Amino acid sequence: MRKTRRKTKRSASGPAVTTVVVMRLYIVNNAPNSVRAVANLAAICKEHLEGNFKLEIIDVLEYPLRALADGILVTPSLTKVSPSPAAKIVGNLSDKSNVLHALGIKA
Repeated sequence: MRKTRRKTKRSASGPAVTTVVVMRLYIVNNAPNSVRAVANLAAICKEHLEGNFKLEIIDVLEYPLRALADGILVTPSLTKVSPSPAAKIVGNLSDKSNVLHALGIKA
């Protein structure tokens, strides 16, 4: 499942600048913590990213080799791919302040 949202900012002297937070959420099917992680991340994105994100949700039961190649050993795991610096957070994402910090968002 992929969702792409973009927010455009205009500078006084140039064209629009688009910054998109790119994330991957590794889950296990319908496991309770995975379901909570998806819901918690959706709420955070809606409130703080205002459509300015791209999210790829990867079920490690369907794509185990991808998860291993990406260094995922525990689910649910959220990886911020860009903008730099990259970050990783593990758990159901219920600690909103830690998630915002990992994503580089000032609350």
